[in-house]
Amino acid sequence: MKPVEIYTTPTCGFCHAAKRLLSSKGVSFTEISLAQQPEKRAEMMQRSNGGRTVPQIFVGKTHVGGCDELYALDKAGKLDALLAV
Repeated sequence: MKPVEIYTTPTCGFCHAAKRLLSSKGVSFTEISLAQQPEKRAEMMQRSNGGRTVPQIFVGKTHVGGCDELYALDKAGKLDALLAV
């Protein structure tokens, strides 16, 4: 399985929903909390081509986007293939 990284904040409902979906699929992920590491916001924005909102989700080197995009990939049946090595 490809590594998954998700930039989050603790009060973000969309962050919690994205993490719930990944966890329900048995996907382990690295959570980067911008509340605990605010200096990572610039890194997140650079990696996401200017994305300012959380969550920002990466599967391997692929920028998925946010929670809505993650759920859309899952609904379309494309998330499992993206996660596979």
